[in-house]
Amino acid sequence: MNAREEGRAPGASPSHISVVRLPHSWFILCTSRELGDKPLARTLQGTPLVLFRGEGGRPGALVDRCPHRNVPLSLGRVKQGQLECGYHGWRFDTGGQCRLIPGLVGEPEARSRCAASHATREQDGFVWVYSTPGVEPTTEPFRFPLLDAADYTTVRRVLRAPGSLHAVLENTLDVPHTAFLHGGLFRTAEKKNEIDVVVRRSADRVEAEYLGEPAPKGLVGKLLAPGGQVVQHFDRFLMPSIAQVEYRIGDKSHILVTSAMTPVGDWDTLVYAVVTFKLPVPRWLLKAALPFVLPVGLHIFGQDARILEKQTDSIRRFGTEAYASTEIDVLGPSILRLMRAQERERTAPPPDTVHETRVRMRT
Repeated sequence: MNAREEGRAPGASPSHISVVRLPHSWFILCTSRELGDKPLARTLQGTPLVLFRGEGGRPGALVDRCPHRNVPLSLGRVKQGQLECGYHGWRFDTGGQCRLIPGLVGEPEARSRCAASHATREQDGFVWVYSTPGVEPTTEPFRFPLLDAADYTTVRRVLRAPGSLHAVLENTLDVPHTAFLHGGLFRTAEKKNEIDVVVRRSADRVEAEYLGEPAPKGLVGKLLAPGGQVVQHFDRFLMPSIAQVEYRIGDKSHILVTSAMTPVGDWDTLVYAVVTFKLPVPRWLLKAALPFVLPVGLHIFGQDARILEKQTDSIRRFGTEAYASTEIDVLGPSILRLMRAQERERTAPPPDTVHETRVRMRT
């Protein structure tokens, strides 16, 4: 941690860099499979949490610190649907209420003995946790589309990127870098085509639609559009941390990459990626090809992760950022503005108020 970061108020993000701490937001903390019979330690926006399954198998999330003697609750065990501290055996339910203090004559449920709790939801095979403790959420987590569509195939991966939430989101939705960082795999540096980009902004999202875009060159482009057709291409950011890339090629090819990102810390982001797609080939052939296609996607992500690490190192070395954006940086600045407004809990215009602009870009 550099000197400028030290001493800031807990929960506040440093104003000189694009780090945010988002209140009243849902984030994935683990997959459903990861949360079994034992407590699971996780971190959200720098706060240590412990997840466990309470009564009926329902997940709970508590701050990972026993109110008795500060021992991590994740070192304990689950007994009868309650989380038992490994030091003195205090037990807590999923709401953080203390239910048992061994040896105590009397009721254990004094308020000072409660553990801070976060609301949880389990859906789509993930456990979501609400970032603000001790409140009942007024919203629900994002739902991944097309998971139950009969003609689609879904692939899931959990990845980790050494960058801020904003940097990882921008990287995922940034077109210009792909020709250079991923040259030969996704696009090439040769700019032959001019296309229009329609950017739509509202209170909780920003979307870029690329009009008349030819199929990208390189290996991935051949997989997406083997006939070289014009594609429908959308890049979207949805609050608080969803990045979505969508390609349609005619009626038979549709690829939707949805990444739900979780800020573990200021410079550490987990990416829960769900790729849902259909292509005009038999599904058995798709499944057979996945072992060959997946390494290409993971290689691309590895390139992104390495450049994000270098970007993070540079920002922390200088102690500040110096961004010079142009009009073809179509989503990054808007993403940061939306997240800053959420961080400051500012009142936003209604979500159906859409502002549209058009940008010319060479690809």
